[in-house]
Amino acid sequence: MEKMTETIIQYDSMVQMALLSVVRDVLHNTAKEGLPGDHHFYITFSTNHPGTDIPIYLKERYPDEMTIVVQNQFSNLKVDDLHFEISLSFNGKLEHLNIPFLALEGFFDPSVDFGLHFHATDVDNDNVEDLPPIVNAPDNTAEENDDEAGNVVALDTFRKK
Repeated sequence: MEKMTETIIQYDSMVQMALLSVVRDVLHNTAKEGLPGDHHFYITFSTNHPGTDIPIYLKERYPDEMTIVVQNQFSNLKVDDLHFEISLSFNGKLEHLNIPFLALEGFFDPSVDFGLHFHATDVDNDNVEDLPPIVNAPDNTAEENDDEAGNVVALDTFRKK
């Protein structure tokens, strides 16, 4: 009788990738539309993660992790499937940062008390392709098609009462 190899479903890794895609989509929408209302973000990332590119003096000051604030004074926010780039002011000097999503350790939006914690060192870098592609924000200017509206299912339908 041949012994079957045990395959373990990597739920933790799958959840991490799904949550990283939430942050990526939020940043993508912010790059396109700007920050709505009072929203602003605290993003913590590993400065040691491969692909993280920050100025040397910031790396020396933050050798392991760094938290940036995306609020009023940011520019050049660019987002793709694997990383984001942003320019922020440090001591009056504009600096450009390049941060892979797999380097993220935390994301917090205090305006709505929403936060996520990641395990940047636990996620296998070989799984970078597991991040789903960017979801584009819905076009609010388009008229809603009645046929499409009929396909929406409320999650309350499946919740126990």
